[in-house]
Amino acid sequence: MFTPLNWTPVQRHVATASFSAWMLDAFDFFILVFVLSDLAGYFQASMSEVSLAVMLTLAVRPIGALLFGRLAEKFGRRPILMLNITLFSIFELLSAWSPSFEAFLAFRLFYGIAMGGVWGVASSLAMETIPDRSRGLMSGIFQAGYPCGYLLASVVFGLAWEWVGWRGMFLIGALPILLLPYIWFKVPESPVWLAARQRKESTALLPVIRTHWKLCLYLVAVMACFNFFSHGTQDLYPTFLKVQHGFEPHTVSIIAIFYNIAAMLGGIFFGSLSEHIGRKKAMMIAAFLALPVLPLWAFSSGSFTIGLGAFLMQFMVQGAWGVVPTWLNELVPANARAVLPGFVYQLGNLIASVNATLQASIAEHHQGDYGFAMACVAGVVAVLICTFVAFGRETRGMVITDRVNGEASQHSAH
Repeated sequence: MFTPLNWTPVQRHVATASFSAWMLDAFDFFILVFVLSDLAGYFQASMSEVSLAVMLTLAVRPIGALLFGRLAEKFGRRPILMLNITLFSIFELLSAWSPSFEAFLAFRLFYGIAMGGVWGVASSLAMETIPDRSRGLMSGIFQAGYPCGYLLASVVFGLAWEWVGWRGMFLIGALPILLLPYIWFKVPESPVWLAARQRKESTALLPVIRTHWKLCLYLVAVMACFNFFSHGTQDLYPTFLKVQHGFEPHTVSIIAIFYNIAAMLGGIFFGSLSEHIGRKKAMMIAAFLALPVLPLWAFSSGSFTIGLGAFLMQFMVQGAWGVVPTWLNELVPANARAVLPGFVYQLGNLIASVNATLQASIAEHHQGDYGFAMACVAGVVAVLICTFVAFGRETRGMVITDRVNGEASQHSAH
């Protein structure tokens, strides 16, 4: 069994850069989640109106996935990842200087486009560089970057919000640009992309979609459920804690820290487990185990019991997600790996982009009961994930890179 200790220095640098890019991207996104109520007060808007910023950010991410994914197929994973990081850092910075609510929404829209490219480009770079038998573990580590970014946002919110306010939070969000020198000096291009370029393989997307249109539709439906699962348990949770339970920002930050630690552990645990029991079983078990946690997570009272419910819920939600990066990269054709996984993922995000507005509306129609709204969404999509994944193809054991010949290949060992 390969572990990070067995990886070469180059492989560890690629893993670190890919994880960090996704973590810092998530950090910038979740800063918005923590200051929704502050934005509503500052711009004199309702929570439903302010939650449009979340919806817009998610809705335009498929544009970024398609645009930057195609660029990564043509020019390589590494330079486009650096471009992504530069752009989402700039628009995060501009969000802090928004003179009006309309300007703020515009900046979040452009941020969403830049954010949309990161997942597909970074995951393909990682999966094409890491040893084949480590992809389950790397998948869990990579996806753990998302809750790690949420964790970082939780810590910064707890420590800095009182001093810097919502504008200062977005200024801090421009710091990911500091990752660029590390990628420039330490991270090489994907060996699979370099080998494909030498063979002059076609990177045209439309022929791939025409040939695999059923797979694409299936993956969009699955990823819509996964994104509802993630955003449905995260986006309004700080609001749920602050507004419905009246917790202070410090308490909200502590709870968020703990459930994001759980999310990272869950992603790595189920990602590694998928190497032993298969991708499908690992995802289905994690999603199913979220169901008995729902009452504790959404309907308990007191910071300890709510915190425990949040810990268990995010262990399961991000546990299921921990298998997704490797599963998607293994399912799609090799010459579309930088664009297609990210594109179907972000199309699923487009469908799920209504989540924050939907949950806020449900809560407003039930006397501000955010717990009820979140439980409705999380329970339904957990069942749908188990159902959809059951009909998918198992990919454990697939070879992405032939280490002997140094060429990209794609076949299953099972």
